[in-house]
Amino acid sequence: MLRARTLREKFNNRIFSAVHGNNIVYNTCWEDPALDREALKFNSGDKVLMITSAGCNALDYLLAGAGEVHAVDVNPIQNALLELKKTAILNLGYGDFFSLFGEGQNTAARVIYEKSLKANLSPPAREYWDKNISLFFGKGWRKSFYYRGTSGLLAKLILTHAHVFQRLKKPIQELLAAKTIEEQCEVYENKIKARIWTPWMKWFLSRNMTLNLMGVPGPQKEQITHQYPGGVAKYIQDSVEAVITKLPFQNNYFYRVYIEGKYTRDCCPEYLKENNFTTLREKVQNLHINTNTLTGYMKSSGKMFSKFILLDHMDWMSSHNPEALAEEWSEILAKSAPNSKAIFRSAGIKVKYLDQLKVDYKGARVELGTLLKYDTDLAARLHPSDRVHTYASFYIAELPS
Repeated sequence: MLRARTLREKFNNRIFSAVHGNNIVYNTCWEDPALDREALKFNSGDKVLMITSAGCNALDYLLAGAGEVHAVDVNPIQNALLELKKTAILNLGYGDFFSLFGEGQNTAARVIYEKSLKANLSPPAREYWDKNISLFFGKGWRKSFYYRGTSGLLAKLILTHAHVFQRLKKPIQELLAAKTIEEQCEVYENKIKARIWTPWMKWFLSRNMTLNLMGVPGPQKEQITHQYPGGVAKYIQDSVEAVITKLPFQNNYFYRVYIEGKYTRDCCPEYLKENNFTTLREKVQNLHINTNTLTGYMKSSGKMFSKFILLDHMDWMSSHNPEALAEEWSEILAKSAPNSKAIFRSAGIKVKYLDQLKVDYKGARVELGTLLKYDTDLAARLHPSDRVHTYASFYIAELPS
């Protein structure tokens, strides 16, 4: 039995790596930066180290006042996406910039790319976009860039299923038009809930391949399965219902972009707002992009960092490569400036794997849990307002000085 489970885990990890290593996985960030702003209180002296993902939040942190942002990712394609955004900010007018990254399509994307963007990209990013700028052409079944990549494909599949097989197009439009939480609840409870959470949908959402498209690795699925009553499907249902029935949906650009295939100028990330564009152009030179592990980048950069945004990658590392996780935290402790903080998210209701993690600190081998001071009150206050709501827990940690 143990051998069968080990083989299954190895197979799932290979599938996950294949999906992630050859595609844009995240075409937009799936973490709410409004929480990060409150948790970290960015200032001009901050040097932020973060995982790139789709790069939206890296730009948000600059707008929030961070002095430098260092975006690092092992997936060069995610970095190529952020580099394209950075280059577009510096070389395009707001209209063309918004058409690409707000509306997710521009029929003149190839011309714009060749004329204003290509020459300003690094060779790896240029090689990728030479072949894939067509993602913005607005053609085919997945017309928008936000229906591209693995997360975009999954969104399009679920939306098509809801529209065609569940006949939910009109109720979904009513949900988008709702002005109050009470109106949202009424539409959802009476017209959507029973028709969307079918046995087939629950089965589909629990499949490893579906979760791989979302960017959820096997260890995270295991955390949800073991910690959350009802497992993965119930966890996703409860997350979606919390967003729809407890929070305003009018400004929820995370879900609306996948429903509508685009942002609007009134409902979009801060980096896409016209009144932020000039400021962003001034600040984006302070964005540094690197394809590497966090550990590798910290060892090579020679910088000290004050804010660390670790997303949820430790869920995977804690199971798949705990030695590398220990090395990463040893390096974080070594490269943290005075009064530094780190934030991270988890699919688990309670993260336990960090407490006993043995790390190097000031010449000694110690348990990480004895070094971190968590602001549980602030995290508990912020977490319910998360407009994504797909993470079971949110952590704010003060690092030792």
